[in-house]
Amino acid sequence: MFLPGIGPQRAGVLNRELGIYSLHDLLYHFPYKYVDRSRLYYVHEINGNMPYIQLKGHILSMETVGEGRSRRLVAHFSDGTGVIDLVWFQGIKYVAGKYNTRQEYIVFGKPTLFNGRVNIAHPEIDHASELTLSSMGLQPHYHATERMKRSYMNSNFIQKAISVLFNQITGEIPETLSPSIIAANHLMPLTEALRAIHFPKNPDELRRAQTRLKFEELFYIQLNILRYSQERQRKYRGFVFEHVGKYFNEFYHNNLPFSLTGTQKRVLKEIRYDVGSGRQMNRLLQGDVGSGKTLVALMSMLMALDNGYQACLMAPTEILANQHYETIKELLFSMNIRIELLTGSTRKKQRESILSGLLTGEINILIGTHAVLENTVNFAKLGMVVIDEQHRFGVAQRARLWSKNFNPPHVLVMTATPIPRTLAMTLYGDLEVSVIDELPPGRKPIVTVHQFDNRRKSLYDSIRKQIEEGRQVYIVFPLIQESEKIDLKNLEEGYQHICEEFSGYTVCKVHGKMKAAEKDAEMQRFISGEAHIMVATTVIEVGVNVPNASVMVIENAERFGLSQLHQLRGRVGRGADQSYCILVTSYKLSEDTRRRLQIMVESNDGFKIAEADLKLRGPGDLEGTQQSGIPFNLKIANLARDGQLLGYAREVAQAVINDDPEASKPENELLWKQLKSLRKTQVNWASIS
Repeated sequence: MFLPGIGPQRAGVLNRELGIYSLHDLLYHFPYKYVDRSRLYYVHEINGNMPYIQLKGHILSMETVGEGRSRRLVAHFSDGTGVIDLVWFQGIKYVAGKYNTRQEYIVFGKPTLFNGRVNIAHPEIDHASELTLSSMGLQPHYHATERMKRSYMNSNFIQKAISVLFNQITGEIPETLSPSIIAANHLMPLTEALRAIHFPKNPDELRRAQTRLKFEELFYIQLNILRYSQERQRKYRGFVFEHVGKYFNEFYHNNLPFSLTGTQKRVLKEIRYDVGSGRQMNRLLQGDVGSGKTLVALMSMLMALDNGYQACLMAPTEILANQHYETIKELLFSMNIRIELLTGSTRKKQRESILSGLLTGEINILIGTHAVLENTVNFAKLGMVVIDEQHRFGVAQRARLWSKNFNPPHVLVMTATPIPRTLAMTLYGDLEVSVIDELPPGRKPIVTVHQFDNRRKSLYDSIRKQIEEGRQVYIVFPLIQESEKIDLKNLEEGYQHICEEFSGYTVCKVHGKMKAAEKDAEMQRFISGEAHIMVATTVIEVGVNVPNASVMVIENAERFGLSQLHQLRGRVGRGADQSYCILVTSYKLSEDTRRRLQIMVESNDGFKIAEADLKLRGPGDLEGTQQSGIPFNLKIANLARDGQLLGYAREVAQAVINDDPEASKPENELLWKQLKSLRKTQVNWASIS
């Protein structure tokens, strides 16, 4: 089929700019917003979920609300059926002088809900006499890049191309969901949904089309994950750890530094059930920094030892691997267990001794970095693998751990990056998820304060007070690739300034551009207590455990994401002393940034923060999930907003798998065929986790 107006040159632009290679791709390039200029709405009909709408009425009154950056002009607008707020954050003086209460106006904009009231921010306003109604219904608007616009290919161009395409389609577009799923879930047929998503007659038709297409997208992602998980369970039997024995019990009764929290006990029970079930365990353990994940991981490894197997813990950096090694060695003092550390820095002689000890089975627990994945590293009987900070290891690397044994070992994946439930269901959908959401006894929640950078004197006074009480301090500067040179300069200047300001104290400095040995030496100065202040970039985000550090100062906090701020804050509060996190920013902040910092000040709950981050930034930017977010493109669903639909789509997918485990029933043939074609066109979904 040929589309008039799109020759080879324009087709090339669509390929490069939007990834559109076929008419199918064009059909699935959905509008990002809709404008309704076909009718006037009444105020009493309006809610916060509607597309752009227009109203006709009068401004009753105007008032200025808030101070400084949050100052805004609010106009109360009515058509006699109710009142709606019109809000302006900029151009307040101009707007206040332009509109009056005697005139009838047409107001156009997108309604949203704020503090229980419906409002329209920065609406378009015209005199009522200028009203012209469009015959089109909801008008779609499409994303078009600057390069496309230079080739005269704007939103209107795409709209016309799709309209021509629909005129050329005769008959139905082949269905992608089975009749039973469409009927049971009251979904629109595909042809109708695609037509309505591009050219909806009214908001209700648009909602139904969106539901159909979002459901389908999320359903196939979940069907794929659950099918893959089921295939893996069938293919691989797990080692059966029949009993909890002397190692576990000796540690529990003699070496445990403090009582386990209720959540730690619950997670250990879940792991105990997995490793005794005959299925290969794949479990994700989520918990904030300092929540006691390492202790749970160690006790899981002791279950392996009790059943005659070896265990391995893999960490993303040498600093973190060293730290795990020291912590675990200390926890296992006086127990007859051989633990070794294998990293890129391990000397040749030591490495040879470790490699032979692994083969003979004399080494019970190996802790290491990527070095563990090398072909020369082989075990006698590897039964349990713990992976710390999973997102820092590629899929292929993790798969190599499986091949260290004739049968895949049990896998426990740990992350201190709290992942919202909807994202976890998609990123780690084939893993069982355990959560530790209780702090160990004696830990105090960190006090977080937002301070403007013109109050340095009081900030430095409080830092001095903490150092004099024997504590240590982190001062973190942003280092963002796009502005790396400027950021490094800021860090150097900041370091010089801190050295001058705190001349009686020792200050060390760490950033990612330093050589590894230099970086480790500086880190060591801080860990040993020789340095009082560490000036650093986010390299300290994962790994450094200094219980004596009680203050975290984050400079230019407005330049960090919520999850990253939360991760950085987790570097303090590791000891029993009260810890503080101070977010330093300039006075000029956007509304979003203020909200982000406010969330940090109000909450220490990593999951709440991750949920808020997902809502504010969308899944693509969440740190710690996999850079660029998720390993497949969501065309229409939004993990931040469609959590309920995702959960429902997963239930429907699970029901299909339970009913048709062999994927052989004729009524599901279409589903399996569609899944197969999606697997070809998308990234390999099987490698999501």
